[in-house]
Amino acid sequence: MSDGRSRISTDLDFGRDGKQVGYLNVPHSRDSSAWGTLLMPITVIRNGDGPTVLFTGANHGDEYEGPVALSKLARALEPDRIDGRVIILPALNLPAFKAARRLSPIDGKNMNRSFPGSRNGTMTEVIAHYVYTELLPLADVVVDLHSGGKSMTLLPCAVMHRLSDKALEARTMEALQAFGAPAGLVLEELDSEGMLDTAVEEMGKVFLSTELGGGGTLSVPTVAIADRGVRNILSHFGVLEDTPAPSVEPTRLMEVPDTDCYVAAGHDGLFEPLFEVGDSVAAGQPVGRLHFIEDPHRQPVDLPARRAGTLICRRVPSETERGDCVAVIAQDL
Repeated sequence: MSDGRSRISTDLDFGRDGKQVGYLNVPHSRDSSAWGTLLMPITVIRNGDGPTVLFTGANHGDEYEGPVALSKLARALEPDRIDGRVIILPALNLPAFKAARRLSPIDGKNMNRSFPGSRNGTMTEVIAHYVYTELLPLADVVVDLHSGGKSMTLLPCAVMHRLSDKALEARTMEALQAFGAPAGLVLEELDSEGMLDTAVEEMGKVFLSTELGGGGTLSVPTVAIADRGVRNILSHFGVLEDTPAPSVEPTRLMEVPDTDCYVAAGHDGLFEPLFEVGDSVAAGQPVGRLHFIEDPHRQPVDLPARRAGTLICRRVPSETERGDCVAVIAQDL
């Protein structure tokens, strides 16, 4: 349940002009610290009554472009440069980030399947509850920076969803193009229950996500895309006076319209990719194959694409379990 006042506290005043750098105090009683807290970094920069943009990173703890780009933004942005308010949470799932894991090591939960959260739940649910009840009502725009983490690598893209509110969908598409990633992806999620995305969209607010590379590491191009993109969003919504920085090429608009675009492994095995992200794939063409190293007489199994298009995502670890997503195919809009 999302009702009730959050148990998380902070000394920050979200209504005060100026720049405030501080922490969210998340209760964390444990064997080694009876009255302990988890201190989650947060920065609030405000100047007047313009739009509020909420930025979050490390929703999954092994995705790093967000934490780096948002830490840079928090240090560089000053109140006299903006009109409105910017709230920055560089590590939304701080326990997962500190452990370099997708899920929280404290409760094993996925932050992006925990909304609207619960004030009396596990730590992940308590953090989600605070964001849902305290921060989302303040925000006009929410940007949640993701990448593929340790298990995937993706063509760098800004991501949105089809919405029943077509006016909101149009505003979100404008934001997606303003972000300036190489690709702009309209994504049909395999499972949208409990996502931050869904929570924001149901409130009627603009929500934008990204997928900026992956492999549990950073790259020069993906960090540059994130750095440019967060400032472009602030410029697009009038929070920054700067002119948005153009991308090297116009954003290529793509979509994942249904679950036929996902390719899953039907067996445990060693995944051999046959294409890299950005490559074109024909319907029925194998995107990879599974090898069975402990059964040398067994022939590899091909994993065919069910749709033609561009390989926008592929699995990174070669060791693969039955049911793992090994590839995603996108089509041009």
